[in-house]
Amino acid sequence: MTIVRYEERPRMAQAVAHGNVVYLAGQVGRDHRAAVADQTRQTLEEIDRLLALAGTDKSKLLTAQVWLADMRDFDEMNSVWEAWTAPGKAPARACTEARLAPPGWSVEIMVTAALD
Repeated sequence: MTIVRYEERPRMAQAVAHGNVVYLAGQVGRDHRAAVADQTRQTLEEIDRLLALAGTDKSKLLTAQVWLADMRDFDEMNSVWEAWTAPGKAPARACTEARLAPPGWSVEIMVTAALD
């Protein structure tokens, strides 16, 4: 089977497709000074862009991992997440608190999606 790497750099690719699945690297927003809701929106915009680059979209999400720098931001992040997720097509998801690199980021999200 063919492996396709998108936006590959020496350390990592932003997305890797194999078989009928695309795996995205953890994504963060553009502005680490923005509020959690804005960082979440920016992150999801980047996920949308990468999914489209691979030939799929959020309606085909399989899994998502969300990392928050502070679990007190759970509700703020979820308000954006729930508005973004395709109705009736929510992925299996985990959300944990973690120290994010670089400091200042409040949210990082990694997803896998079907290609078909």
